[in-house]
Amino acid sequence: MVGLLNEHERTMAFAEVALGQIRCLRQTAVPRNYEIWYTYATGFNPGLNKIINETLAHSGKLSESDLEQIYETYLSQLRTTGRIDKVGAKVISEIDDVMTLINDALGMTVKYDSSLEGAAKNLDGAVDRDQIKNVIDNLVKSTREMQETNKALETRLIVSKHEISSLQQSLEAIRAETLTDPLTSLGNRKFFDRALSEAVQQAHLAGEPLSLLMFDIDHFKSFNDNYGHQTGDQVLRLVAMCLKQTIKGQDITARYGGEEFAVVLPNTALRQALTVADHIRRAVMAKELKKKSTGEILGRITISVGVAMLQPEDDMDMLIERADACLYAAKRNGRNRAICEVDPEYMPNNRIHVA
Repeated sequence: MVGLLNEHERTMAFAEVALGQIRCLRQTAVPRNYEIWYTYATGFNPGLNKIINETLAHSGKLSESDLEQIYETYLSQLRTTGRIDKVGAKVISEIDDVMTLINDALGMTVKYDSSLEGAAKNLDGAVDRDQIKNVIDNLVKSTREMQETNKALETRLIVSKHEISSLQQSLEAIRAETLTDPLTSLGNRKFFDRALSEAVQQAHLAGEPLSLLMFDIDHFKSFNDNYGHQTGDQVLRLVAMCLKQTIKGQDITARYGGEEFAVVLPNTALRQALTVADHIRRAVMAKELKKKSTGEILGRITISVGVAMLQPEDDMDMLIERADACLYAAKRNGRNRAICEVDPEYMPNNRIHVA
């Protein structure tokens, strides 16, 4: 009983620290933030504590983007790994059960083979009708036992096939979740890195053009500050919806991080990519944002877009760097525009951060 009380007091202390941090930093008390700070209070995840301490020492606060990145890096993967382990354990258990049944069937086969050999010898030595009938009766009994064993094995294999197929689908669903941003349902940063790496490799091998769009939402911080994080999330979902409606086929969309998104355009030259970028920009600007809780019209969203095309000497990071520099050129020059690396506004060595 004392142990239970101590555990209660210890976990309540962790909870108080977590809520105290949320209160002190004026963060939303959503489950994600509570989990981050509860883990921080326990000290069980040194990497999480280190990045939080460094971020607070540097900027004195944790932004929504910081919290999201911390959660994705240090907590969500642990949860996914646990789910994969559970499914994997079920698969192993299912295989063990089937192997046991197969071993039993093999034992029955050996026994049946012995029965056949014995029956053959007994028939050779049989001298009357009763002896022959006895051999046949024993043989029929062994055959029925073998049939029942085979039927049980067949039934169990059918069930096992369905069970393993279901578990395989669960693993595929978990895998898809690890590559999907939960808020927007677009690919996440992990998905983007993998997809762009493969696209760059394929473009180099095939000698085909490849373009990259990097864009973020103009004045996004003011939406969060003025209307709250729920409205900020609504803005992110609205932009994601525009992307889903606009980008089709082999083109790849992803949430790069925070309010920044990316589009990979295989077999697309720079000017074509700039046209796609402007199409996305206009589609976003055409949407009117309404606050769900009150119905208040909050105005229209705009985005700034940077466009770059893969060069023969490029790797993935070099392409991202140029597209990112074009994005910041678009923000420096008034926002709500798309700028590519051949535009006069593009200055790769003079990047200035614009919120």
